[in-house]
Amino acid sequence: MHLLTVYSHPLRHSYPGAVMDAFHQPILDAGHTVDILDLHRENFDPRFTKEDHACFWGEELPVDIPPMHSRVENADQLAFVFPVYWWSMPALMKGWIDRVFTGGWAYQYGDGVEDRGKAALMGRLTNLPTVLIGVGGSKKSTYDKYEYANAMRTQLDLGIFAYCGITDVESHLIYDVEGDHNTPNRERGLELAEQISQSFISPSRQPLNAKDAFLRARSV
Repeated sequence: MHLLTVYSHPLRHSYPGAVMDAFHQPILDAGHTVDILDLHRENFDPRFTKEDHACFWGEELPVDIPPMHSRVENADQLAFVFPVYWWSMPALMKGWIDRVFTGGWAYQYGDGVEDRGKAALMGRLTNLPTVLIGVGGSKKSTYDKYEYANAMRTQLDLGIFAYCGITDVESHLIYDVEGDHNTPNRERGLELAEQISQSFISPSRQPLNAKDAFLRARSV
């Protein structure tokens, strides 16, 4: 199994970096391979330019996008590890998705651009189990009180990944980790990252369907 992890934090050896390392350890121990796409270290430009706009309407891909497509295509599973900024992923990571998840590659309407808004949506990024691990400074009670976690799952799991055909997506949050006084929480977060990894690569893991789970919850 080959995993692509997209990572967004300006410091590789930050706590989110430690979470990523903890997540990767069981995968590496099992003999699998990992490609770390560190958006800061690789100087990825998240700005949606006029070239990206032209691509959206059917023109050529910007030159820096095909290598990103290849790294996704070479992966058997995807992971996204990030600090939670304003109850979502960082702008750099969102910009990566804005630019890399292109029409005709990640999703398509009918036969292409000419059918946008007329034909049915087809997600093209199928069969890629995906896990999101967000590292938050706030307490779980805050997320629960305002349903921030549910809002994030609706936006990310459904609005991005399921839209593009990845319904086998799971989201996890590590809460309340800021400051030395939260050292026990930080340690538990690393343990949780390992547990998520072990479950994610388990031969007995059953594929999820985030879209069906969301619709079932709404009907209750």
